[in-house]
Amino acid sequence: MAETALLPATRDEDWRYADGGYLAGADAGALMQWRTLDVPAGETVLDCGTMSKPGTDRLRVLVRKGGRFEAFTLITGSDYSRVELDVTLEEGAHFEFGGVTVGGGSAVQEFVTRVHHAHPNATSSQTVRAVQWGRATGNFLGRIEVARYAQKTDAAQNFKALLLEKGASANTKPELEIFADDVKCAHGAAIGALDDSAAFYMAARGLAPDLARRLLVQAFIGDAFAALAEDTAREELLNSALRELGDAV
Repeated sequence: MAETALLPATRDEDWRYADGGYLAGADAGALMQWRTLDVPAGETVLDCGTMSKPGTDRLRVLVRKGGRFEAFTLITGSDYSRVELDVTLEEGAHFEFGGVTVGGGSAVQEFVTRVHHAHPNATSSQTVRAVQWGRATGNFLGRIEVARYAQKTDAAQNFKALLLEKGASANTKPELEIFADDVKCAHGAAIGALDDSAAFYMAARGLAPDLARRLLVQAFIGDAFAALAEDTAREELLNSALRELGDAV
């Protein structure tokens, strides 16, 4: 009974869009486990990967003075898949995040981020894209916290979802908590269907309609990986997303 009490539920704010059935049957110890990462001062750490199986991956990161942490993640898992990042930035540190969910069926795929700007002159940029079809759901819960003495903070997050079929859905919950007064913080979100006028424009110039649609989706996904400097890693993530997309577009 004690273990069951530790399990989160959809009534908890950070899990509000999660799969309630998955949470009810999950192992509490595994679900609440965190990995940790310490980025040394002045150094850069890059984390790239694809989450292709149901489950949760939770990572706490401390980026020390002048350090840089870059994370680029693709979620393709069926059922329920969650990637959670809790990042604390020291003075002059930077956090770069690009995340993409791609899925159909009844998959629930989500990114949850909390970025703590604890010291001055730190920066962060988050770009998340969701492509869903069938009855799948793509979620992004992003929270930015700026401490009282974290002046000159520059933080941004952007979420866009592309719903390829009527049964698909997306949810987003951007949050800004700012206690400093000399900062730049922004967030944006948009959820919609594929732009048929753009596809028509491309088709009118000789591209087959299916190819035109696929190129539009490819460009949409590519936004999240644009800041990834390593060409091979960027192409692998994009190709994995397109393979998962299959014939959905």
